[in-house]
Amino acid sequence: MKPPRVLVIAGSDSGGGAGIQADIKTIAALGGFATTAVTALTAQNTLGVAGVMAVPAPFVLAQVDSVISDLGADAIKIGMIGSAATASALAERLPRNVPIVFDPVMVATSGAALADGETIAAFERLMGLAAVVTPNLPELEALAGRSLGSAAAAEGAARDLALRTKAVVLAKGGHGEGAVVTDMLVSPHGLVRRWEGARIDTPHTHGTGCTLASAIAVHLGRGRTLADAVERARGFVRRAMLAAPGFGAGHGPMGHAEAGTDEMNLDQVTLPARDYEASVGFYRTLGLTQIVDSPGRYARFECPGGATLSIHVEEGLEAGGATIGFESADLDAWVERLQAAGLAFESLPRDERWQWREAHLRDPAGNRIMLFRAGENRRFPPWRIG
Repeated sequence: MKPPRVLVIAGSDSGGGAGIQADIKTIAALGGFATTAVTALTAQNTLGVAGVMAVPAPFVLAQVDSVISDLGADAIKIGMIGSAATASALAERLPRNVPIVFDPVMVATSGAALADGETIAAFERLMGLAAVVTPNLPELEALAGRSLGSAAAAEGAARDLALRTKAVVLAKGGHGEGAVVTDMLVSPHGLVRRWEGARIDTPHTHGTGCTLASAIAVHLGRGRTLADAVERARGFVRRAMLAAPGFGAGHGPMGHAEAGTDEMNLDQVTLPARDYEASVGFYRTLGLTQIVDSPGRYARFECPGGATLSIHVEEGLEAGGATIGFESADLDAWVERLQAAGLAFESLPRDERWQWREAHLRDPAGNRIMLFRAGENRRFPPWRIG
């Protein structure tokens, strides 16, 4: 299967955390093919933006035309635009038969302005072309022309914006207050879906908006529904935040390469063990990193590529008692398809106390096959050690 082609129209971030650089990392990590039209150059790092140089609108269009005329595009992601002239030119030139994800970038994570009033006013036509617009709370306030002090107010502003532009709006809650982040997908007809997740306490949030929008574009380019694309993109962003390398003295970049994909993959194996300490020593010696320690009973290790392997000491576990895990974000539908194909399950999908959702069956040799959805809790459980 060919990768989805995503044309990114955005500015360059010399610090590598946001902009075109974050877009390319995201698209590549999720198995897409990124092409670009650079709208502006920025001199910036994790502490702030030192300078911005806009690319003239005709040359932005030349990049867009070069890409689309030869390579084509399955989705388009728009970020920092650079000027009102570029916004207007893009509104005239972009194809109408390709899903567009518009991230209305106005302010960098550091607080530096990346769009002037004239450019923001020119966003209107681009929003009208978009499959989804992804403002954060300050951007939604600017587009709505009023302050938004609650989730209900944000939902109302998103609905107003959707009615005005005929676009679906993803109102992002990362800039809000409290321990829970709420994101809302709102159409001109009202709320489509709401997501809530525990706020990740980290300074490494540079490029979250760029990453989210590009991830949505990849999934739309694969033909997924908008709600499914947002769901998967949110998971990628959360994993990238948790995998941040810790670079810089300010708002640091995320760990795109370590975030992994949510496509079906063999990435967790549990093996029976007899001697806990000897087994832990062996796998540490092999170069695996221990991330969970339940002394005498259970340990989980992380491979350099991100896959995890566990050992489990339990009476009665013998040869043929291994558990092989396959993860998919689409667990329940996957199980339904396998049942329809005639496979018998020992247990259907259910939420476990260790925060995984699991279903179980056995292969012909008697090995236990675990189909699961763990998201961030596989590699980043709340009780992760070290």
